[in-house]
Amino acid sequence: MSRERGPQRLRRLDRSALIAASLTALSLTASGCVVVHGEREILPSATKAEATKALEEFTSAYNKADKAYDSSLDADYVTGALGDIDGARLTAGKAVSPGGNAAHTPLKLSDVKITIPKKAGWPRWFMADAAGNKFGTARWIFVFTRGGLDEPWEAAYLTLVAPDDMPKFKTDKDGWAEAVPANSTELAMPPVDLSKEYAGYLKDGGNAFADGRHTSEWRADRTKAAKRPGLVSQFIDEPLTSGDYAPLALRTTDGGALVFFTTRYYEKRTAYAGTSVPSPGKAVEALTKGEIKQSLTMEIISNELALDPKGSGKVEVIGRTQGLTSAKGE
Repeated sequence: MSRERGPQRLRRLDRSALIAASLTALSLTASGCVVVHGEREILPSATKAEATKALEEFTSAYNKADKAYDSSLDADYVTGALGDIDGARLTAGKAVSPGGNAAHTPLKLSDVKITIPKKAGWPRWFMADAAGNKFGTARWIFVFTRGGLDEPWEAAYLTLVAPDDMPKFKTDKDGWAEAVPANSTELAMPPVDLSKEYAGYLKDGGNAFADGRHTSEWRADRTKAAKRPGLVSQFIDEPLTSGDYAPLALRTTDGGALVFFTTRYYEKRTAYAGTSVPSPGKAVEALTKGEIKQSLTMEIISNELALDPKGSGKVEVIGRTQGLTSAKGE
């Protein structure tokens, strides 16, 4: 999902080459027996200053893109689920309001808390937790990732969470957090399975997830939607688990984990014979291919935030941010 332009790409390759040359020189000056294996060492993913700068650069680009409804202005700062959601939102906004966002209010973040895990290998990543000037008291929870030294930090996840729902994280004496492996069997559910299990739960129910706004209530909302007069709604959920959609988990002080994961779902609305699907609004129409007559199929990307307990118990989904990415009318 990383997006590179010509000159920018060359500058990053030049920087990477200099770093590689420095490491080579180091190995040669130590009697020919020093081998650098950064991909194997457990290291902090970033410095506090580097993480703070990444958040500031993202926020600046995000505000510029939102004001102009121009996805090219923050394309280098987003990836994964957030990249899909943000890009589609800006594309729809531009189609509806070519002159830009007349209702734009710059996002301002405060009380920023940075949590940086120590880990081996790529991607490196960190979490930023901040108060925002939008959506009341909700905390804005970001995850930034990068896949190599020659790549920029990009925001992959963004979820809004009630302040009281955020857990405390396990840290070492230097303040570094602990990244939980995606295949960890210490938890009620391995993080790598969360996307698949959540998609299955939304379809069939079950006991793996605790009741709440993003689980039992979300299923109830779908049931109501399926019974609207003159309109049938069908839902298909799919897991997304690889690349920039891979789950990321932080160890909490109680031994469990806070897990970020992604799903995709389709909602198909079909009107009864002789009728047509009500207009979904200009923003949806801007992302729709084909003419909306008797049916409308919408593709939605959703990123979730869950508390995965140690050992056994139910997974609690504490946050969900979703956005329409495409649609098809028939």
